[in-house]
Amino acid sequence: MATYVELNTKAKMPILGLGTWQSRLEKAKDAVKFAIDVGYRLLDCAYMYQNESEIGDAIQEKIKEGAVTREDLFIITSPDPSGIWCCWSKSNPGLLPHQSSVLVCQLLLQHLCLRVAGEELFPIGENGMMIPSDTDFLETWEAMEDLVDAGLVKAIGIANFNTNQIEQLLSKPDLKYKPANNQIESHPYLPQEELIKYCQSKGISVTAYCPLGSPQWPWPKPEDFSLLDDPQIKEIAAKHKKTSAQVVIRFQVQRNVSVIPKSVTPHHIEENLKVFDFELTEKEMKTILSFKKRHRISSITLCKNHKDYPFPEELD
Repeated sequence: MATYVELNTKAKMPILGLGTWQSRLEKAKDAVKFAIDVGYRLLDCAYMYQNESEIGDAIQEKIKEGAVTREDLFIITSPDPSGIWCCWSKSNPGLLPHQSSVLVCQLLLQHLCLRVAGEELFPIGENGMMIPSDTDFLETWEAMEDLVDAGLVKAIGIANFNTNQIEQLLSKPDLKYKPANNQIESHPYLPQEELIKYCQSKGISVTAYCPLGSPQWPWPKPEDFSLLDDPQIKEIAAKHKKTSAQVVIRFQVQRNVSVIPKSVTPHHIEENLKVFDFELTEKEMKTILSFKKRHRISSITLCKNHKDYPFPEELD
């Protein structure tokens, strides 16, 4: 099993990386430094996480130590609120990625849909919903293509796009660059098998966020679940003498989906990396794919009024 995913740019992206959502300040810095020390080479970042400065400092320190070179690391990011949320365009360029302490990234993502540009990360209107942008996501894509031409990013991708939205993008008459990656929520209770197969058939790699079920999700609901306590997952883990987390990470790896589990705990960071010394059987993969429980963690319900809200009611 390959330890990387080849993008349509021919770049090789590590199939397993460190997620940094919810990793706060000094903990984020220490987590990244430790992750680099134990072998992580893929880091998933975003301005919205409010920790890129610390992550950039960690990277710089490790480069100065000689632990890695910048070329060794594959960095995914979104540059700023307007760049994250699809209201970034040629007429509203926002903060360019080279201004981030993370420096030039390999993969810049455009997220649907959500918000207007401004100082607030999550501006809420009088109706209690997030204030949307009217910018067409196809126009945002043109601005991102310009960044590739300018050499500020190596590849551009998307996040939370559904098949219809990807079709619109791929059908754009003057499309210069196909998306290299679609970052989506995926775990055994939301396998997204149909969307993943569609993306891969179009030469678009997939990255799974919330792969562990996001046990520390900051906005819990009464119906939330503990994926890692699922009896069938625990049974499979026991058979392989692995943890539940290692099983659900391996589940994505065997689908050729890159995966970015988040942790700031050294033991878990190192443990999550140890998924290349075992293989789930075909029966075990089918068992996981056949779970009847379906649950979307990141439903972004405050944005349901947006014209490009990407999530259908049915869950794959």
